[in-house]
Amino acid sequence: MDVDFRSGCPIAATLDLVGDRWTLVILRDMLNGKSRYSHFLDSPERITTNVLADRLAKMEAAGLVTATLYSKRPPRREYRLTAKGRDLRPTVQAMCRWANTHIPGTWTPPADFMADKPG
Repeated sequence: MDVDFRSGCPIAATLDLVGDRWTLVILRDMLNGKSRYSHFLDSPERITTNVLADRLAKMEAAGLVTATLYSKRPPRREYRLTAKGRDLRPTVQAMCRWANTHIPGTWTPPADFMADKPG
């Protein structure tokens, strides 16, 4: 893993992995079933292709996702969360609950996403 952790603080170290503007959004999409590059580009936040490619590569290097080639011409990959990536689900769910309570106008996530165990 090529992450330089700024300290041994667990919050700082976690933010070093997922604390940028896009990683948790991609993680949210993956937890909701998205797995292909084009699926991520369809998200309402409108991530750019170069940023998406960079974040997916960083997530793979950090062991949060695996990439599998599903087309050789042109080369296309499908991304899946690893156990390490899936373990972030309760954190993302907690962020959703917090935002729904404290930030007016935020979307209510699908019930199956908020379930303790994925459906």
